[in-house]
Amino acid sequence: MLKQTIQYTSPLDALIAVAKRLNSFENQHRMDSEEFFDKYNRGQMPDDSVFVEWANDYRHYLHLHQELEKRLQSVA
Repeated sequence: MLKQTIQYTSPLDALIAVAKRLNSFENQHRMDSEEFFDKYNRGQMPDDSVFVEWANDYRHYLHLHQELEKRLQSVA
């Protein structure tokens, strides 16, 4: 499987794109990402490539969210 690299002009653009992907997973599997990630980390979800991708997207989302939060706090 080929990996695609996408570059964003800002962390906010990246966060929006990841949030859209997470929304797609949530709608498809009828579960929010936080609940999924908790179950995935406890080994209650299979290691299918779709779930690995979802978990990675959620980790990326958390990282971007934290980064933006730090930037906002430094400005305020």
